[in-house]
Amino acid sequence: MLSRLGLPLGLLLLAALASLLIALGVGSAQITPAQIWDVVLSNIGHGESDALARTMVMDLRLPRALSAFAVGGLLAVAGALMQVLLRNPLADPYVLGLSGGASIGALAAMLGGLGGLAISSSAFGGALLSTFLVFGLAHGSGSWTPSRLLLTGVVVAAGWGAVITLMLALSPAERLPGMLYWLMGDLSYSRTPWPPLLLLLATCVVLIPLGRSLNVLARGPQQAAALGVAVRPLEWCIYVAASLLTAAAVTTAGSIGFVGLVVPHMLRLLLGNDQRLILPACALAGGTLLVLADTLARTMIAPEQLPVGVITALLGVPTFLFLLYRSR
Repeated sequence: MLSRLGLPLGLLLLAALASLLIALGVGSAQITPAQIWDVVLSNIGHGESDALARTMVMDLRLPRALSAFAVGGLLAVAGALMQVLLRNPLADPYVLGLSGGASIGALAAMLGGLGGLAISSSAFGGALLSTFLVFGLAHGSGSWTPSRLLLTGVVVAAGWGAVITLMLALSPAERLPGMLYWLMGDLSYSRTPWPPLLLLLATCVVLIPLGRSLNVLARGPQQAAALGVAVRPLEWCIYVAASLLTAAAVTTAGSIGFVGLVVPHMLRLLLGNDQRLILPACALAGGTLLVLADTLARTMIAPEQLPVGVITALLGVPTFLFLLYRSR
């Protein structure tokens, strides 16, 4: 079992480290691997490094790359959880409106002059409200089905988009450019990667032991209940975890779509459907994808920078249409 899990996770870990190395070296000024190594050694008190290279690596590129890794991992794990709950590969925090709800909460806190923990709490509240709203509307007077839930999520996401447009229209003109750029997914001001990284690690540590129960739940709640799984508490755990992960991602980098759709589905095609493997693999692969996407976004038209959400949308939209075509 350990060897079966260790090989793909080891390969994904190497890919994640390679993506971080690329992010540190590529930019408006190129930094060689040797210079990066000198910076690492000087940072732990062994040797000296070029002052400019040290500043670029430690103060600019490393915090941004780690933030991108954390956000990508959070969104991919949240998407994997929602796909287990809905038993539908099209489920995703962005498509189901969780990202929109978190964005509403964060923007409301920003417009109110709040910051820090208040923005994170508001984003979590908005994501949780969106989750309850989607599941409540999809349930109606009868039981919900995965397809009905997905359609309800798309409609709620469109509604959140309208509310965001209204908030932007009523916002002070001096705040508008920054808010617009943040809504498109922006890692330029991500300077504190450790809270989302710790949340990603803690989530994986908590959820991996629940992998067997998640595997059974993916086959349907009735079968899970028949095999002794406490279905309702597990579903509530997924609701809260997906909302918390989405809120942390939105607070760190704004609204970034389709990472939670593309990564879990591709990993299931390659690795199977064992959640004990899929969840940590999503954390690594999602982080790697967003690090590479952010590197591309800030170098494609350098010295200008694109929002990273543009790159993920260019990857995610055709993938979504392909999955939608396959699921007819």
